[in-house]
Amino acid sequence: MQNSSQGGFSLPPVQVMRPLNYQAIIVQVLISVFLYIDLLMIFTFFRKEMFHTITRYIFFAHVLICDCTYLILSDILLLLSYMRIIMPTSLCILLCAIGFNLNVATPLTLTAMSAERYVSICMPLRHAELSTPQHAAHGILLIQGLACVLMLIMLFSVTAVMPLDFYLSPRVCNVELLQVHRWQKDLTNGVSQVYFLFMALTICFCYVRIMKVARTASGDDRTAMNKGLRTVILHGFQLLLSLIQLWCPFVEMAVLQIDLWMFVNLRYFDYVVFILAPRCLVPLVYGLRDETFMVALKHYALFGCHNKKLGTIKKDRTIFPQTLTQQT
Repeated sequence: MQNSSQGGFSLPPVQVMRPLNYQAIIVQVLISVFLYIDLLMIFTFFRKEMFHTITRYIFFAHVLICDCTYLILSDILLLLSYMRIIMPTSLCILLCAIGFNLNVATPLTLTAMSAERYVSICMPLRHAELSTPQHAAHGILLIQGLACVLMLIMLFSVTAVMPLDFYLSPRVCNVELLQVHRWQKDLTNGVSQVYFLFMALTICFCYVRIMKVARTASGDDRTAMNKGLRTVILHGFQLLLSLIQLWCPFVEMAVLQIDLWMFVNLRYFDYVVFILAPRCLVPLVYGLRDETFMVALKHYALFGCHNKKLGTIKKDRTIFPQTLTQQT
């Protein structure tokens, strides 16, 4: 079953085309559910202009778009590889490069969202100045730029060692074809570890500072700050799952030396737990737990039947400045 290695798509080798088994069907069901929820949230974000002016919702939408694109891309490559359908190697490289970018962009955006919670709670007087749509757009550009670094490292490492006929030959798409030398994997792993160390330190810093402020708060302020703490903790858990994903290939290669079927089952487990699970937490943290967003989401999910509360939000725009210091 599929696994992601440094943001790519590495799958267990198979010899012949075969029909989908129950594991592949379960993955298809999970991906379909996650895509439906994420696409509904993306639709809600773009339909309600009030969300376009709030930094946390802009970052939230960016995460959803990255996750949806990654799930669709990884699922397509999973099915193609599972059924042994070949494609030009140059196209495979392009798709894997996009996967590298998306896989890094999501945790970077989650780190930015934790920083936004820190500014909201610990620097409330500067929050309105720093958390603007313009700054959010600049932040997304920076995130994509940092994510492209890992992608470019992968591309340069491939072009440095592969002959021209390699790019023209048809193959079953697998990221392991693009990392034939140990130093290529070590290089991408090393850069990835530096990225995740930076993100982990940032999230820990935000958590400690918010916790200090929460201890001195009282009443509604304390409740809001505790919600902010839970948000940062959940971001840290998502980042931990993403970090474990980087270690999975090493464990898998050791298991492969012992038993092939154990290796295949381990890759299936890794894909579900460390690829799908972190992406289902994002809607939970910033969508389903956000009262303001849930009102609009229910409105569209129920085909406009949830109108009463939505009308209240439209009239009372002051709810949004209040929620800037609340958990999303």
